[in-house]
Amino acid sequence: MTKYIRHFWLAYPFLALKIFIYYWQTDRLDMMNVYEVPILTVLFLFGLFEICSMGRGKVSRWIFYVLYVFITVVMFADAAYSSYFGKYISVNQIYQIASLGQIAGDGNVLGAAVSPGCLLTLVDLPFVLYFYRQRQKSGEPLSAMSMRKFVPYVLAHALLLIVMACAWFYYGWNPYNLRSVQKVNHIEFSTYHTNDILVNVVGKLQRGQVDEEEILATMEEIVPKSSGEDYKGVAEGMNLILIQTESLNDFVIGAEYNGQELTPNLNAMLEEDTVYFNHFYSTTGVGNTSDAEFAALNGLYPNDERECYRLYVDNTFQGLPWMLREEGYGAYAFHGYVKTFWNRDEAYKTQGFQHFYSQEELDMTEVSGFGLTDKEMFRQAVDILKEKGEPFFSFMVTLTNHIPYELDPSLATLEVKESDKGSTFGNYLQTVRYTDEAFGDLVQYLKDAGLYENTMIVIYGDHQGMNMETPAVKSKMSQFLGREYNYDEMLNVPLIIHIPGLGEAKTIDTVGGQVDIMPTIANLMNVETGQPFVFGHDLLNADEGFVAQISYIGKGSFITGDNNMLFGIGKDSTVESGSLWDLRDGSRMNLNISLCQQYSDRANALIDTCKKVLDYNLIADYVTH
Repeated sequence: MTKYIRHFWLAYPFLALKIFIYYWQTDRLDMMNVYEVPILTVLFLFGLFEICSMGRGKVSRWIFYVLYVFITVVMFADAAYSSYFGKYISVNQIYQIASLGQIAGDGNVLGAAVSPGCLLTLVDLPFVLYFYRQRQKSGEPLSAMSMRKFVPYVLAHALLLIVMACAWFYYGWNPYNLRSVQKVNHIEFSTYHTNDILVNVVGKLQRGQVDEEEILATMEEIVPKSSGEDYKGVAEGMNLILIQTESLNDFVIGAEYNGQELTPNLNAMLEEDTVYFNHFYSTTGVGNTSDAEFAALNGLYPNDERECYRLYVDNTFQGLPWMLREEGYGAYAFHGYVKTFWNRDEAYKTQGFQHFYSQEELDMTEVSGFGLTDKEMFRQAVDILKEKGEPFFSFMVTLTNHIPYELDPSLATLEVKESDKGSTFGNYLQTVRYTDEAFGDLVQYLKDAGLYENTMIVIYGDHQGMNMETPAVKSKMSQFLGREYNYDEMLNVPLIIHIPGLGEAKTIDTVGGQVDIMPTIANLMNVETGQPFVFGHDLLNADEGFVAQISYIGKGSFITGDNNMLFGIGKDSTVESGSLWDLRDGSRMNLNISLCQQYSDRANALIDTCKKVLDYNLIADYVTH
């Protein structure tokens, strides 16, 4: 008994400390009045490990080792994922390990994206395993409490958590709508992951039928409307170059740093033949960059289950590539990285692209960061497009402005302040400037090839480049903006539509997102979508602006032009613990719970209804390819 106390009970403080570090790193402590959730986790895990401690010999020891390491790894994964995306990891992200492995070779990428504090969830591991091994060597009974008395207590406790998760999953169980139960369901470690497995494994096995008419009726109520025919067909018959720009935030447009324009070429573009949307927002799911592509090409919302390029790789689609191919266009995709990343090589086939030019086919003549530089990709793409002939639809995904924003010194032209050199902020501004120069080169390449006058260029950002969850980044950004850097700026990416010969330059402040790109382009080119499942709307004729959010700020969050509101759902998934910002200046607004609940329900309905369309492949009923 003495050895038991001396050895193993010394491990328990480490475990308790790890649990509180976990909730601190995942930013959940601020919503716990009496720390009820971490205390529940402590009790559950203490009991679980006591069960593992009751046996003798190697089997008991290895069960403990494996279980403790597994829980530690999951906690670390939660903390790391939450530091970037603001939520716990899901069993669905197991499929993203391959993509992670492709970038893990560059430790700077993970270092820039993940908070170093996440490593604190690992520091107890060697100590606890040491204490347990010493306890095993003592030969003493491995539990101070008898098996007969202790097991019923622990099993009852474990059963309670599992039943709670099951009840919430199957019946939305929450007696009296208690917020404490809501917290446990959404943020307690054991219950969240139990429920996650139930939702994503058991739930799929029990999937039933879907009422297509009911879905269409729901869409009629929740999808934002457009009316009128402004700009209809102004780009009809023109070539289309759609450029998804890596990590391009809107705040850089028109901004100056250290006496220099950050985006001189884009600024010049905005002055002539261009429509610019300055209240445009990222609508990515867990697939991040790939989900931004998916939303833009199809007018469909991604979801929080898995990246759409893998989850729906065998679906039938009728997005921009297919729509324009039916009009006689060639459809080609370009990206200067490996073709298998985000499963693009397979997904692009069902998206409708006739050929995907990736790192494997492009000449790697100039490499910086992850792969081929933007300037070189643009140059080679124009050469290929000229050879392919008109009309064409070219989808280009840039790469140079990718975290950790490392640019070969020979390519750097921005004079960065000494205090910003080597920082994520300083590096980001440098690569933004390079990508802007690449846009200027692209225009010149098109002119030299005789393609410019007949080509519409659409440029948008995929997601944030400056993560406000990183303290150093938030501090630098707040200094740069002259106000607190928050979600209103972080989620804001530009949408720029340049049409040679348009004859006007216009800025539109209608709220929109990547899901609106496809219907907006369809209006400009006067092409029909060919199927009813479009969840975005034409921003040039919008009756309202409304965007549902998934990643970074959480499902149930929304952005609306009504009252210029950005709402972030609480991390316990309740409106009551959410936050509201004014889109005009980023200031906090008083939380109108009933109004925000109404909009939050609409945002959830958009995501959930779109997921049903994708889960049941309903678009296939309307197309023949």
